[in-house]
Amino acid sequence: MEDTEILNLWKVYDKKLEENLSLNKKNAEDITKIKLHSHLLSMKPMKIFTIIVGILWVVFVDILIVIAFKFGVSFFLISAIIQVLLTKLAIGVYVYQLILINRVDISDSILATQEKIARLKSSTIWVTKLLFLQFPVWNTFYWTQAVWENGGIWWYVIQIPLTAAFTYLAIWLFVNIRYENRNKKWFGLIFRGKEWTPLMKSMEILEQIEEYKRK
Repeated sequence: MEDTEILNLWKVYDKKLEENLSLNKKNAEDITKIKLHSHLLSMKPMKIFTIIVGILWVVFVDILIVIAFKFGVSFFLISAIIQVLLTKLAIGVYVYQLILINRVDISDSILATQEKIARLKSSTIWVTKLLFLQFPVWNTFYWTQAVWENGGIWWYVIQIPLTAAFTYLAIWLFVNIRYENRNKKWFGLIFRGKEWTPLMKSMEILEQIEEYKRK
């Protein structure tokens, strides 16, 4: 066999090898995208359940607010209004997240998918901040004028520090719940399960896809 024929065979073999490597790379990337999509879809049932429960809760509290308004129960009324407004905001965020998840497509570019996941991450952190802001009102809704006037010293000794602690905790969590603190133990206790774990796995998968593209 002449040198020219050997070189031609080598070129053909080299071309086929490159094509196979390219195909394997594409298949690996597609499989990884399917895994990513699966992780994101696994978040939907919990979010749908949360929205349904949230709507039922909001309807219930709105009814109580109307009743309290008629009877002039001021502490309960203020606490319930704050709580239900924060809950409605949270429901809106969950609906927004469902729309984002439904818009994620395996045929999307990496940049588009990264943007949607970044929004999911940011909105998950923000909805958690909002929900923790409810802490103080869970400690004030049962207050009445009569209790403050006739509760005695022990009422003040217990109630004032307790309300201050709830308020401090709500503000502290609102300020400190940031993605930069994700490796801290308290953050891990709050963010886990179907609301957070699939999101983190999706971000890891995106990094894998980027590695495939760099190779």
